[in-house]
Amino acid sequence: MANAKVLVTGGSGGIGRAITARLTQDGYQVINLDRVKPKTLMAGEQHIAVDLLDLDDAKSVLGQLAKQGDVLRVINNAGFIRPATLEDTTLEDFQAVINLNMRAPILVAQTLLPSMRLAKFGRIINIASRAALGKELRTAYSATKAGLLGMTRTWAMEAAADGVTVNAIGPGPIATDLFLSGNPLDSPKTKQILQAIPVKRMGTPDDIAHAVSSLIDDRAGFITGQILYVCGGMTVGLSHTA
Repeated sequence: MANAKVLVTGGSGGIGRAITARLTQDGYQVINLDRVKPKTLMAGEQHIAVDLLDLDDAKSVLGQLAKQGDVLRVINNAGFIRPATLEDTTLEDFQAVINLNMRAPILVAQTLLPSMRLAKFGRIINIASRAALGKELRTAYSATKAGLLGMTRTWAMEAAADGVTVNAIGPGPIATDLFLSGNPLDSPKTKQILQAIPVKRMGTPDDIAHAVSSLIDDRAGFITGQILYVCGGMTVGLSHTA
């Protein structure tokens, strides 16, 4: 594992930043693909500025990485939300969310999978969301995250014989700066969310990073095609009230 390379998309902020921090601490060399440069580069981190919504830009950068032949671990983390009711969801917004949340992971996996097959080893982790199970104001977002789960299972079946595992992580409520800016901890809405979480606390980006660290490990070769919900028990709790 020493000095092994990991590609993380959207590694400059939020959950992606925590993933980058954890993986560098674990001894990986992290290639952070993000259009925004992080405030401070970590030891073991390389930032490459790229707009994954720009197909030509993304293909160029990924093509250069593929030529190296040693990027065998991928975290598809980049994504965004265009919240709206069904009536207010525009086709333009829907397409934009598809392009980042689904098209970019496909392009990343397609470009780097040949090196993994050749090495008879690979790890692909897709950061999905509990919103794939359904959430108000998330027509575009929930659709793409549900699609990502389907792709995860399909890729796992197609790549398993070559030693490549493909799994997804579905975060529940995570206290990122973006989340807390719209949901202050003392607000009634946030308190309602907390009451619905069986462990009675918000998740942290580090909780997601820990799950990534586990699934990306060399010893995780018998885990593939799985969806790990890191949600403080919310997914199980909902099943009990159905």
